[in-house]
Amino acid sequence: MDERRMVRISKYLAKHLRHEPHRIGIELDAQGWVPIEVLLQAAAGHGFPIGREELEEVVASSDKKRYAIEGDRIRASQGHSVPVELDLPVAEPPAYLYHGTAPASVAPIREGGLLPMGRHHVHLSPDRETATRVGARRGRPVVLSVDAAAMRADGYEFRVSANGVWLVDHVPPSYIRFPG
Repeated sequence: MDERRMVRISKYLAKHLRHEPHRIGIELDAQGWVPIEVLLQAAAGHGFPIGREELEEVVASSDKKRYAIEGDRIRASQGHSVPVELDLPVAEPPAYLYHGTAPASVAPIREGGLLPMGRHHVHLSPDRETATRVGARRGRPVVLSVDAAAMRADGYEFRVSANGVWLVDHVPPSYIRFPG
């Protein structure tokens, strides 16, 4: 499958498994899962047919592991704006985690910290390189360091998704190291 088709399928999955399942008539269970056949039938019925092999290739080749297949069902690994409970256990984070953002977001983050915005959690990267790639989606990236060890010591709970993204409810500005 060519790269353009893979990107189109991945974006289609993100839209419908994370944000708007109702648009194609699917219903996620409480943990965000949907039967693969239900998803494929709904996609075809809405003018975007996806082959089972294509779906499996997109899931397997995603460098960010955005989706998980378990048996005959699929879900997005994190990033939902619809109500789901991923049932991820509390985990001990590394001393520092990172967040990539756009320069225009730095001032509001200095004021209120990192907020989940339309998602369930704040997403943090395990390394600067990943945070740089995330931040670069909106232009020149700014990478913020988060003192996860101090947050954990102060009682904040971290979870880690299947694809290595660290999740926390909120990061107050006092735990963030800003560049420059």
